[in-house]
Amino acid sequence: MLKSILIGVGTLSVVLGVIGIFLPIIPTTPFVLLAGACYMRSSEKHHKRLMENPWLGPYLKDYYEDKGIPLHAKLLSITLLWLSMTASMVFLIELLWVRILLSGIGIGVTIFILSQKTKTPELLENPHDESNVQEGSTKE
Repeated sequence: MLKSILIGVGTLSVVLGVIGIFLPIIPTTPFVLLAGACYMRSSEKHHKRLMENPWLGPYLKDYYEDKGIPLHAKLLSITLLWLSMTASMVFLIELLWVRILLSGIGIGVTIFILSQKTKTPELLENPHDESNVQEGSTKE
């Protein structure tokens, strides 16, 4: 029974995470992480498929390896989040309490994104590592 519930919650989380790729108002990363946790505890097959997915797998791999989120992804996410929320609040939503709720959600998502570690390129992480030097480059 618990296994079925975890698979159901994981699947719902994957769906919401995919929607979040296209709608900045829905955060992708927390839903993908929740799906990964649910599948890890319930279905090795589903967890493996999620980890190997070309769009969603990198979210989990970077999280598991504590690499963080690239700076450009943080900036893009926060910018698109606030542009879409502001447009919604100005043009679509008239109820004050819904505007306040959306603002709270936006602040929460922004805090979550900013609290995550910022992923740095491999070259910046290990500047003296010979494997990071491209052919034809010279080291100082």
